[in-house]
Amino acid sequence: DIGFDNYVNINKIGKITQYSSAPARRIIKDAKYNELINCTAGRKTLSIIFTKDNKIILSAVSKEILIEKYKSIVKK
Repeated sequence: DIGFDNYVNINKIGKITQYSSAPARRIIKDAKYNELINCTAGRKTLSIIFTKDNKIILSAVSKEILIEKYKSIVKK
C-alpha cells in the first residue's frame, strides 16, 4: 500500500527515492503524461517510486515507510 488504497506490484519496483532531491524533481518535470502516476490524493508528495517498466509513481507516504513495507513483504 503506497497510500490511499493504491498498490504497486512488489516485483515491478525498481527504486524508491525522496521527492525533495533536485534530480528527482527534474525527472518528474520532464516525464511524459503516460509515464507519471500520481497517487497522492492531493497531499504533499513525499516519495517517488520508479518501476522497472519506466513508470514514475508519486506517493504521499515517506520513503522510509515504503522501504519498511517493502522489506516486510520481501521477508515473507
